[in-house]
Amino acid sequence: MILAIDMGNTNIVVGCIDNEKTYFIERLSTDKSKTAMEYAVSFKTVLELYSVDISKIEGVIISSVVPPLIHTVASAVEKIVGKPPLVVGPGLKTGLNIKMDNPKTVGSDLIVHAVAGIKELGSPLIIIDMGTATTISVVDKDENYIGGIIAPGVRLSMEALASNTAQLYRVSLDKPKKTIGKNTIDCMKSGLVLGTASMIDGLIDRIEEELGYDAPVVATGGLAPVVIPLCKHEITIKDDLLLKGLMIIYDKNKEA
Repeated sequence: MILAIDMGNTNIVVGCIDNEKTYFIERLSTDKSKTAMEYAVSFKTVLELYSVDISKIEGVIISSVVPPLIHTVASAVEKIVGKPPLVVGPGLKTGLNIKMDNPKTVGSDLIVHAVAGIKELGSPLIIIDMGTATTISVVDKDENYIGGIIAPGVRLSMEALASNTAQLYRVSLDKPKKTIGKNTIDCMKSGLVLGTASMIDGLIDRIEEELGYDAPVVATGGLAPVVIPLCKHEITIKDDLLLKGLMIIYDKNKEA
């Protein structure tokens, strides 16, 4: 069993996984002001809540899109597990062929998702991650990561509306009653939730048109269960896609 951690701009995803099963997945708030000890306490508390025997954790792997936090979180998990973590980045083998203008600029979370997606579902594949940003990654039929799309996430769009308009405010992000809202709250829900679902549907159409063939679609991320069921395309939701990708990469690099 390994401890897998992904640091996003809003949440830190924490989970334990091995080649047989995923033991748990939890999300903690990303806080750049926290010390390594404070993160260590948070991680230890999560492990205790799920009755994880720390002595059975053979290693740790971290992916991050928040570079300033990598050292802090790495120090935190080493305090708990007693082993230095692997960090997804240059020098770590992923087995993914990245065909981008500058492969080094591709986010580690996108790489991890692609690695897991290819192993789980094969290629071609379209991968949607609904986090702070809504990202779409594309793997072609030859298992090459060929690029993708970055759009504002649902919560980020809501914050922009609430912060920059005098009469709009934060709302709960759930399915609106109708497309045509009859009050401000339902109008915002329709725009945010249904608007994102419609954007995803439209982008999938354009991606497949550009590829010249259809591709299965998989989605992950905190808001996927809210938005994806409202899409017209058939999309599989896999909450543990990230952890499975980290497990695959850990196995590729543990001997080194």
